[in-house]
Amino acid sequence: MQFSILGSSSSGNAGLLLTENCKVLIDAGFSCKRLCGMLEERDVKPEEIDAIFVTHEHSDHTAGISTFSKKFGPKVFANPLTAKAIQPKMKNRPDWMLFQTGTQFEFRDLQVESFSIPHDAHDPVGFKFTTGSGEDLFSPIKRMAWVTDLGFAPANIAQRIQDVDTLVVESNYDTQMLEEDTRRPWALKQRISGRHGHLSNAAAKDLLASIEKPRWNRVYLAHLSSDCNSAEAVDSTFAELRQNASFPIETILSGEGSALAAV
Repeated sequence: MQFSILGSSSSGNAGLLLTENCKVLIDAGFSCKRLCGMLEERDVKPEEIDAIFVTHEHSDHTAGISTFSKKFGPKVFANPLTAKAIQPKMKNRPDWMLFQTGTQFEFRDLQVESFSIPHDAHDPVGFKFTTGSGEDLFSPIKRMAWVTDLGFAPANIAQRIQDVDTLVVESNYDTQMLEEDTRRPWALKQRISGRHGHLSNAAAKDLLASIEKPRWNRVYLAHLSSDCNSAEAVDSTFAELRQNASFPIETILSGEGSALAAV
C-alpha cells in the first residue's frame, strides 16, 4: 500500500491510495484538470483511477467528481444521503456505488470501513482502508485512515484509528487566530468551532495524545485553514507531542501535498 495527500485545506482535499490491484482517490475536491496534474506528478495516469471514495458532499471534497468521472469512469463510493446531495449539482451520473455508513465492504484488494463523524453535512464519514492478509511476509496487513471535517472526536473514532499505520487527521484552526479573524462573521466562527464544525489544533493534539500505544508510522495533520491557522501555530501546539512521539507528525499546509510513500 502506498499513499499520498494530493492536497488538503479549506479550499480543496484529495488523497491517493495505491495497492497491488487498485488505485483510488479519497475525495476529489479540486478541478479535474488540477487532479490530473497532481496524479501525473506522482506518475499515475488519471485513467488508472479505479474509484473515488467520498467523505461528504461539500465542494472542497467533491469539486472534481463530475468532470473526472465523466472523462475517466471510476466508480464513486458514497452513502445514499451524500450521493443524493451531490447528484443534483452534477452534469452527468457517475457510476455510484452506495454503502451504508458504519458498514465494511471490499473493493478489489481493499477492505473498506466507513464510520460516522460529526460535521454539518448530510451523512459525513471517515474511512479506514486495509490491505494484505498477514499470512506471510509477502502480504503484510497495512492500514490507513482518513479523518477530516469533524467538530469533535467521539470515543469510537479513537478506537477506529488506533491500529492504522498511516493516519490523516484534521487540524483545521488555531483558536486564537479564529477568534481574532476579522473576515469571518460571528455566526461562521461559531459554526467552525461548534460540535459539527472542525477540529482545532488543540483538539487534534488531544485526540492523538489520548490514544495509548498507537500503531502509527506516520501522522498527517490536514485540512488546515489558510486564514485561521499557520505552520507556526501548529508547531507550537504539537511541539511536546512531536518530541515524545515515536512517529513523525507532518503538517500539510494549504497548496501543498505529500510525496507518495509506503504506508
